[in-house]
Amino acid sequence: MNKLPTKDEVLTWISDNPTLTSKRDIAKAFGIKGAQRIDLKRILKELEGEGHLQKRKKTYRDPDKLPPVSVLRVSGQTEDGDVLAVALEWTGEGDAPTVLMHLKPSEPAMGKGDQLLARLTEVQGEAHQYEGRLIRKIGTNPLRVLGVYRAGSDGGRIVPVDKGSQKDWLVGANDTGGAKDGELVEGEQSGPKGRMGLPRARVVDRLGDPSAPRAVSLIAIHQHGIPDRFPDDVIAEADAQKPAGLGKRVDLRDMPLITIDPWDARDHDDACYAHADDDPKNKGGHIIWVAIADVAHHVRPGTALDREARKRGNSTYFPDRVVPMLPDRLSGDLCSLHEGVERACIAVRMQVSSQGEKLGQKFVRGLMRSPASLNYQEVQAAQDGDANEKCAPLMADVIAPLYAAYAALVTARNNRQPLELDLPERKIVLSEEGRVSSVDYTERLDAHRLIEEFMVLANVAAAEELIARKSAQLFRVHEEPSVEKLEALREVAQASGLTLAKGQVLKTSHLNRLLAQAEGTDEDELINMSTLRAMTQAYYARENFSHFGLALKAYSHFTSPIRRYADLIVHRALISAHGWGDDGLTAQDEAGLEETAQHISETERRSMVAERDTNDRYLASYLNERVGNEFTGKISGITRFGVFVKLDETGADGLVPMRDLGNEYFNYVEDRGILVGSRSRREITLGLRAKVRLREAAPVTGGLGLELLELEGKPVAKGQSRGRGKPPKRKLSASKKKAAKVKRNRK
Repeated sequence: MNKLPTKDEVLTWISDNPTLTSKRDIAKAFGIKGAQRIDLKRILKELEGEGHLQKRKKTYRDPDKLPPVSVLRVSGQTEDGDVLAVALEWTGEGDAPTVLMHLKPSEPAMGKGDQLLARLTEVQGEAHQYEGRLIRKIGTNPLRVLGVYRAGSDGGRIVPVDKGSQKDWLVGANDTGGAKDGELVEGEQSGPKGRMGLPRARVVDRLGDPSAPRAVSLIAIHQHGIPDRFPDDVIAEADAQKPAGLGKRVDLRDMPLITIDPWDARDHDDACYAHADDDPKNKGGHIIWVAIADVAHHVRPGTALDREARKRGNSTYFPDRVVPMLPDRLSGDLCSLHEGVERACIAVRMQVSSQGEKLGQKFVRGLMRSPASLNYQEVQAAQDGDANEKCAPLMADVIAPLYAAYAALVTARNNRQPLELDLPERKIVLSEEGRVSSVDYTERLDAHRLIEEFMVLANVAAAEELIARKSAQLFRVHEEPSVEKLEALREVAQASGLTLAKGQVLKTSHLNRLLAQAEGTDEDELINMSTLRAMTQAYYARENFSHFGLALKAYSHFTSPIRRYADLIVHRALISAHGWGDDGLTAQDEAGLEETAQHISETERRSMVAERDTNDRYLASYLNERVGNEFTGKISGITRFGVFVKLDETGADGLVPMRDLGNEYFNYVEDRGILVGSRSRREITLGLRAKVRLREAAPVTGGLGLELLELEGKPVAKGQSRGRGKPPKRKLSASKKKAAKVKRNRK
């Protein structure tokens, strides 16, 4: 996958190629394909919103008047030595306007031909039309690095925490910012490369001890730019909120809507209740209620709360903390459906057949009071015959009917055949001091599945309700795998002696049959991992492209508005569609839905990467004291530079470098994603059992270095290879032999 261009690179391309400025042209220029087009579209939208570009039909061009921030090229100097520049973005009639630059003594010198990004102010009555203030020189945009500061005799170095970074950064004696040896700091590139070709940096922020308990998530928060402090005006708005009254709401306070969450949950944004349907036309059917916190009542369009929630896009979850989308006054209080407290909600009543098919839905804006906040374990224990004091009074009228309705939904699920991946989830458990005490498998109970099925049903109901009312909304989209990824999966299956249907429209049922073939065999985890990797990433969109993984024609997120901005948008759409108030979807919201979808898809990906990096660092810290120990695992990734092994005990991934795979060359076969020994022709594929020794664990970067000892129970021959090498020569076909002979005779 090609690297996305920066905004500066996009602007430079448009300036240098005025006839090739459509999105297709730009995508082709930077080699952008597939899902990356969504990110390119976001970049172009942001440039347009920031005034750098103006969209005309299907091309992006600059307006006749220069935007407040423009790309310039230095054209010369005045008699007084002031720098003059012209705008590269000019597409209007006549000559490009002249810009007089106001440079500070500390800013870099400018020479003719230099390109720069500047903030412009239009002036009148001067020989120049604009005056500019330097933002940065193009091509010298200061890079930033997060790392550990190591003091030296003349300044020091920053050792990056990013495990993909190979070089330290030099820090001059005057650029340390007071940093102490061993502190976590953020540095900014400050000049050309110094000794040994290392980049120079100045310390711009000191973040404290990187090895301190709970510092791991702080690294990820800072490294990935996740906002973790609410501005004062946002807190003020949240603190001014008050509980909603009944007013015109539907009174649901006597309905036993219970919440079922993890035992350590701090907020409760969904509640449910079910009972048998008394409609004679729906014999054996059920009525399912799902109530969701009415966040839209408290977070209104255009407010500081709304802007901050959209900026964050979603909450981000780490083992030691949550970076919430909303301040605690809302997420932990007014928008949390606490036991025995009146709370505003938007609820949906769904009629379900005995076979679990949804027959219809009705949405209401109500006021509820939950009789109980329960956790998964105690609800499951109650259903299994061991009810505690809290669950016992609820068994007959609340808990048992929930499971009866769930049983019907399971029937519908089996008929629908959503993708059934079986990949164990692990949870990092921390001690009170914030250090890893254990890595446990996440227990999967029917209570978990019950809530999941209820939430899926409610999300489908929201999508279908808004479609029926012809309302704009955000869909949760999951497209089917690409032809290339599907073919790669088929090859993995065939190599394992399994089959994946070909020559027909792909359905999740086809993939489930493949997974069922592998179940219980040595290839089980390999097929599950390969199937997961074949999937596309889900995203948000204004248009409905269905949800392949869930095998649903329409799907929206409705059930978690406390932690996802997409759900808040869907709530507002329901409010507008039903005429429940003036806090629904505004015209501005609707006009910006596509941009919002792209933005929150990006923040979701940002959180996923930050969460993964944090888990890697915690696991590396946990294993740091066990360097030299041996572990078992499976090959989980294959690259040109080595293989990754997922350790059975912790689920951590470590790298075995290519040079340590044995005493022969291994060549990477890209189209199959495997390694092949150049002498033995031995193939290293995903899922192979491995025994490794832990060589290195780096808590700051999260990296694990492994030594391969055994593969599929057989010892790995020792001896350093001299690199990947080349594949052995193969015998030429008769036609190629003849062509080679003719070529020699012509010489």
